Parts: sequence; structure tokens; C-alpha cells
Amino acid sequence: ELNTITYSAGASACEKGGQWARALGLLADMALARVEVDTITYSAGVSACEKGGQWAIALGLLADMARARVESNTITYNACVSACELGGHWATALG
Repeated sequence: ELNTITYSAGASACEKGGQWARALGLLADMALARVEVDTITYSAGVSACEKGGQWAIALGLLADMARARVESNTITYNACVSACELGGHWATALG
């Protein structure tokens, strides 16, 4: 059975494999399957975007977390800041 843990593991594997789009696809699949997305899953998605140079999408996921009332953590924030820095948008990370 697919659940939050299995989706999180998949998103984390995508992040490690540099497959940011697939990680986002898993997050979308979770919503369709009505599986709860938690901090770990979102953080894996943000980290995948960081590694894929997708700073704007990483920030979008952070905003999605806030709208869904999912608590972000140091890992999430660090990945967003790093994504902005790597994308040449360090000022965005500050503001």
C-alpha cells in the first residue's frame, strides 16, 4: 500500500538521483491519491528542486507547505536558501 512513508522514500530517491521533476510528480500523485504530504516529503521535493536548479519551484513548495499548514524545518529552509543561491537569486532568499 502506498502511504506517506513510501512516497517520501520515493521523493528522497528522486532527490538523490537528480530527478526533481519526478519528485514533484510524486507530490502531485500524493494529492490525487489523498495521501497526506508531510514535512519530510515536502523537504525531499524542495531538496530535489535545489539540486535541479529550480529555485522558483522550491520557493513555491515552501509556500504550498504554509498553505497546507505543514510545518517546515531547518532542512526545508536550508534547501530553499541554497536553491536561491545556486540560481543566482540570493537576495530572494533574504526577503
